[in-house]
Parts: sequence; structure tokens; C-alpha cells
Amino acid sequence: MKDLAGKTAFVTGAASGIGLGIARTFARAGMNLALADIQSEAVEAARAEIETLGATAIALTVDVSEREAVERAAEATLAAFGRVHVVCNNAGVSMSGTPIERVKPEEWDWVIGVNLYGVIHGVQTFLPLIRRHGEGGHIVNTASIAGFQVRPGFHSGAYAVTKYGVVALSEALLNELEGSGIGVSVLGPAAVDTHIYETARVRPARFGGPYARPESDFMREILQREGLHPDRVGERVLQAIKDEEFFIFTHSAPRAWIEARHRRLLEAFNRAEKFEEGIDATRVD
Repeated sequence: MKDLAGKTAFVTGAASGIGLGIARTFARAGMNLALADIQSEAVEAARAEIETLGATAIALTVDVSEREAVERAAEATLAAFGRVHVVCNNAGVSMSGTPIERVKPEEWDWVIGVNLYGVIHGVQTFLPLIRRHGEGGHIVNTASIAGFQVRPGFHSGAYAVTKYGVVALSEALLNELEGSGIGVSVLGPAAVDTHIYETARVRPARFGGPYARPESDFMREILQREGLHPDRVGERVLQAIKDEEFFIFTHSAPRAWIEARHRRLLEAFNRAEKFEEGIDATRVD
């Protein structure tokens, strides 16, 4: 999609952080916005801000871990704008600082429910709506650089599990939508100046309700010190949609981490070759 002016975008996690950065960028590009977030007051404030940029926007209170809530949001988006072209499944919660063995069952349910099922619900709900109007479209699924490598010392395994899943889902979707006129991208940001470390304060009651996670406090300093402004991420996403990029990275520094991981993979294949050679040497026909 080269010309996005007048098109409609649905963005989850739109009340703050990357979601709001994407929404502001889309608004400046002349798009209509359906803003979805679990925080009612914050998403309404985001709607008011977006409209100061000259865009038409609606605010929707949505818990993306609930399929029915996403389906209701889709109905509201169609009622307001008639059709939707770009879907950004961006909402996410943090689970950094806690080793795998200490992640509680309700925390697993929460982080998987939002980070992975939230994307699944967005894809399965909105993809048929994009197909229906036949004008093409684009789906952007927010993973993380943690969806491509697990960084030692961060204890972000539970978070990475969900983000690896988003990458795999996106790769499968890319294959399935080839030739359809509907593009797919997976966003893998590194440090961005957001408040994702505070997401536990809005955890829904069915997952145990709001709580404090001092384990995540170390992320605050990192994101505030090193984090990219969310609007820069939004600009990166907009250009990637126009250029039909699949992998969207925001930082070059993680290249070394990814290369190290790939070297381990290739070395494992080298060992597999030796293993196969040993099998061949001992095979009796």
C-alpha cells in the first residue's frame, strides 16, 4: 500500500508507547484511526490528541486477550469508517525480570493471552474484513527483538516465548497471503521509551488483577536512557508498509546478538552432518 491517505487503521495498545507513536504517524499521513486499548481514559485522551492532528478517530476499550472484545471492536470500526485497511496488533505486556521457574500460572496466562492470543484474535478477526473490500491492506504484528533472541541476564523468557510465537505466526501469514494484495510485517523493536514495565498495574481481574512487579523496574532505567521515541517507531512502520518490508527492525545494535545466535544454529547443523556421516559409515545394506 503506497497511498494511505483516507484509509483506515486499527491499532491496539494505542493509548501510549509504540501504539500511540504509530497512531500519530498514521494520522499525519491522513489516515482514519480506530484506537484500541484496555485503559479507557487513556485511549480517550489519545483520541483527542490524534484529532488535533487533523485525523478522524474513535476510541475503543478493548482487552485483546478476549476474542469477543476484539470482534466488538471490529464491528465498531466498520460502523465508524465502513472498512479497515491496516491492522496493527501491537498491544503487549512485560514479563521481564522473572526466571522461568518463578513465573506463576496466572502470569503465563496473562502474558500469553495478551502478547500472543491478542495477535491471533486481531488477525483472525480483521483479515476477513480486509479481504472483503478487495482494496488491499496490511497487517503489522508487534513482536520484539526478544522474538529473535533471548538476552542473558534479562530473565525475559516468558515474554520471549510469546514474541517468538508472534514471529512464527507472522511468517506463516506471509506465506499464506502471497499474491493476495495484503501485506504482512512483523515489528521487532529494541529499546523504545515506553512504560511497558508498568503494564502489571492494568492486569485484568481474571488473570489475578493489578499488581506490582518490582522485578521489571530495571527496565525503566534502560528504556528511559536508551529508548527510541515512539514516533520514530511509527515512522519506521509507515515506511515499511509502503515498501512492503516483512521484518521491521528499529535498531542496528542487536545485529551482533542475532548473528551469534545464527552461528550457534549453523554449528549445530555442522554437528548434524558429522552425525549423519557416522550413520552412513556404519549402515549395513
